[in-house]
Amino acid sequence: MSLIDLIVEKIVKVPLESKDKPDVIRELVQILKDAGEIDDFDAVLKAIQDREFKGSTGLQDGIAVPHGKTDSVSTLKLAIGISPEGIDFDSLDGKPSNLIFLLVAAPDMSGPHVEALAEIAKIANSKAFCKSLVSASNSQEVVELMRD
Repeated sequence: MSLIDLIVEKIVKVPLESKDKPDVIRELVQILKDAGEIDDFDAVLKAIQDREFKGSTGLQDGIAVPHGKTDSVSTLKLAIGISPEGIDFDSLDGKPSNLIFLLVAAPDMSGPHVEALAEIAKIANSKAFCKSLVSASNSQEVVELMRD
C-alpha cells in the first residue's frame, strides 16, 4: 500500500490548533479516532509517546514524523497536520516543524511502516513541494497536492 492511498481529507488537519509537541501528537491521534481509523486512542497515543521518548522524530527542514507500533491497529494509519507557524519538535536542525506526518502500525508491519517513512523522506527532499503543502488553506488542497 502506498502512502498516497492513505491520504484522505478526514486525516488531514489544516492548520493544527496545538502549539507544542505533546498537544500536536494528541491532536493527530484524535484526528485518527474521529476519522474512525483507530478505536483505542490511549494505546495509539502511548505507542507514539513511547517512541518519541526514545528520541525526537523531528527531522529537519520543517518535517516531523512521530510514529509508533501497537497491537491496537491492524493496518498502517496516517494523520497529517500542518502548522504554518511551526511547532518545536526538537528537530535535528533546531528549526520548527510545519509538516507533521503521524504514523502508527502493527508491530509485525515493518515493511509498510518503513515504506511510508521512505515516501515521507522523498516528500521532504522537495522544498518547493513542502512549501506548497504548508501554504495549503485546507485539507482538500493538501489531498489534491499529494495526489498530483
